[in-house]
Amino acid sequence: MRQLRVMIRLLAIALGAAVALGALAVPTRAESPDISNRRAEQRRTFSDAEIQDGFLKIALDAELQLGARTHRIRKFDEPVRIFVDGNVSPQRTAALDAVVRDIRARIDHLDVAVTDNRSAANFVVTLITARQLLPTIRARFGSEKARQIEHSLNPQCLSGIAKDGAYRIRRAEVILPVDAGEFTFYDCAYEELLQALGAINDDRSVPWTMFNDDVQMGFFDIYDQYLLNILYDPRIRPGMTRKEVESLLPIVLQAARDVVSRNNRRDQASAPALTHSD
Repeated sequence: MRQLRVMIRLLAIALGAAVALGALAVPTRAESPDISNRRAEQRRTFSDAEIQDGFLKIALDAELQLGARTHRIRKFDEPVRIFVDGNVSPQRTAALDAVVRDIRARIDHLDVAVTDNRSAANFVVTLITARQLLPTIRARFGSEKARQIEHSLNPQCLSGIAKDGAYRIRRAEVILPVDAGEFTFYDCAYEELLQALGAINDDRSVPWTMFNDDVQMGFFDIYDQYLLNILYDPRIRPGMTRKEVESLLPIVLQAARDVVSRNNRRDQASAPALTHSD
């Protein structure tokens, strides 16, 4: 069982936040061969049924919920501002900024950026060393919830959200170790950031997604670009049920195809520059 990919819907009290531009990153170092090989070998074409099935499984459930289970869309409906906390690695801080810019460039209708102003942030990424992960979880969530998290997931990185009564994500958090190696860092960073944006569930029945405990990517792959562009289409609203989403998917999926096709053309035109800073 892969241990790197973890998504928890945090209780609102845990984050203290329940509520009652972007061009592709321009990196400075050639990316890991593990990432380059996966990027070159990724599957690039998918049927409508394959994309719709994955979206319904990934966006309407959650791998572990500490509160009552829900099957509704959860997403930000406001600009996302990410504050990076922790001074353990300036190189990883810069790399994370490049990841955020890459995500912004690939998802239409999502205003996301890193900010230096913590009070203006609604998303916090905490950079730590691997040995600090479990103590950080215990300090953040308390002993009882930490035991549940550790027993259920045995995490090596962590992400979570706090939503309001309308299922709008109001705060998100990622805890990300910086010293597990380059591939692991990028693999974990992309998945946890995207899950905290609302692609909440992991599902082993979807073989093409990074939101599968048996799949490791290290980059924002084509299939998951479809899922996130569907999620952030303005017609897909927080709180929607499966039935409501299904009625919209045919038209929303076509818009997502247009975005991903544009991304692919841009990637092909600038392939030598698609590297990560580290």
